[in-house]
Amino acid sequence: MHDPNCIFCKIIEGKIPSRKLYEDDLIYAFHDINPQAPVHFLIIPKAHIATLYDADGSHEVILGRMLAKAGELARAAGAGDGFRTIINCGKVGRQEVYHLHMHVLGGDHPLPPMIVSER
Repeated sequence: MHDPNCIFCKIIEGKIPSRKLYEDDLIYAFHDINPQAPVHFLIIPKAHIATLYDADGSHEVILGRMLAKAGELARAAGAGDGFRTIINCGKVGRQEVYHLHMHVLGGDHPLPPMIVSER
């Protein structure tokens, strides 16, 4: 199931170029075009799932594959001493592309704190 207007669906279909890291029958991983760390790539499901809100029990295998591949791909990309995964969901979560995606960030030095408290 693809959304013809979704940029990530177009990447999966090869209509928009990407720097692919990995692909199988369920997921696609590629380098972020605006990296925020020395290692920064995305893992997306091939099925169009708009947000994590929209995921349900029928997506368990896909979600599990995304998490299970993160460490292997991060290590291969150069994040040898740890990494961070981020899934933004909806407006409050600052999701920009409405196709579920997981950012994987790492590199050779510690990442900054996730959230800086404004209290």
